[in-house]
Amino acid sequence: MFSKIHEECGVFGIYSSGGTDVAGLTYSALFALQHRGQESCGIAVNDDGVISGYKDLGLVGEVFPPERLQKLGGGQLAVGHVRYATTGRKSRENAQPLVIRHIKGGMALAHNGNLTNAAELRESFELDGAIFRTTSDSEVIAYAITRERLGAKSIEEAVSRAMDKVKGAYSLAVMSPRKLIAVRDPIGFRPLCIGEIEGGWVVASESCALDAIGAKFLRDVEPGEIVTISDKGLESDRSHCGHATAECVFEFIYFARPDSVIDGSCVHTARLRAGAFLALEHPVQADVVIGVPDSGLDAALGYAKQSGIPYGVGFVKSKYIGRTFIQPGQARREDAVRIKLNTIASTVRGKRVILVDDSIVRGTTIARIVGLLREAGATEVHARLSAPPFRYPCYFGTDIDSSDNLIAYNHSLEEIREMIGVDTL
Repeated sequence: MFSKIHEECGVFGIYSSGGTDVAGLTYSALFALQHRGQESCGIAVNDDGVISGYKDLGLVGEVFPPERLQKLGGGQLAVGHVRYATTGRKSRENAQPLVIRHIKGGMALAHNGNLTNAAELRESFELDGAIFRTTSDSEVIAYAITRERLGAKSIEEAVSRAMDKVKGAYSLAVMSPRKLIAVRDPIGFRPLCIGEIEGGWVVASESCALDAIGAKFLRDVEPGEIVTISDKGLESDRSHCGHATAECVFEFIYFARPDSVIDGSCVHTARLRAGAFLALEHPVQADVVIGVPDSGLDAALGYAKQSGIPYGVGFVKSKYIGRTFIQPGQARREDAVRIKLNTIASTVRGKRVILVDDSIVRGTTIARIVGLLREAGATEVHARLSAPPFRYPCYFGTDIDSSDNLIAYNHSLEEIREMIGVDTL
């Protein structure tokens, strides 16, 4: 509804040598990753080789009240997941982690990303007799690993063989009866990192999840790398590494939390630099720089520092409405921006305002925000975006499926400027 792109999900995994509340730590880590998915969540726990779990639609705090978390019991390993659906309908069946039981044991899988050959693989598996319970890409990956496991000596060998078949974006946390495996696709499209805690290790989509549970950041999983964590410690298979990489730029622009570090770069610093580059490349005379909460704030601060124009707080954002807040009906949607954002009129009244946001997707949200600034008395509004024009769909884990939904594909910069009602763009 807010005309933003959405990323699919966040994953987490923990291996402990004993004495650690793996379910509780996974719960805390998922809170830190909640921004990556707010439709469903789940936790699977491995207690001496027996894998059990719970998942449902809703936020982490809703799905796992204290009594539910307590029922998960103790264990040595756990994987967790928060989901935003880009493929597969919104349903409890599509929530993760997926728990698979087969002749060689059990497996739980949490996946972030999208496959480009999922339909082809799914049809091939179904023609061989496979029966799928979900409509997500993640079950295709789970089935590919399970089928390879029947002839492989180890779960990590099965994962490696499956990687030869699946194509696209995938960061995985895979739990077997005795091991935790972290996998990143050869492109390195989605982030995944490794941390260390007392008596064990953790893997997560973002380093902010490590900070939330007091884990020490070790390093990122390399594109194409398979990291196996067991009683032998950390082992690495880099046989799929060495390909050309292409990580998603929107991790730095919008998706990730600013306190995360991805592939050696601080997200907050990256956004500050984006704002500084905007000030250098697109200067304008103005009285105040404001950002659109939340992901536009760091870029706005960078613009203000570079330009010397004062930074101001232009909006207050409701803390109780998430990214997935949706109201039915056009009239209700029109009012939703007012519910989520309120202008601080004293910051913008009678002033020339530079409005910094992370991106323009469909253009409807920023037009409403500009309208709020005009109503509050801004004499000029100059929009600066920390993303380049977004013209083409992405098939690796966002919900933009057609260029027809993108304002920059159908309109020139000047046309967009007129449509959203700003003085410069």
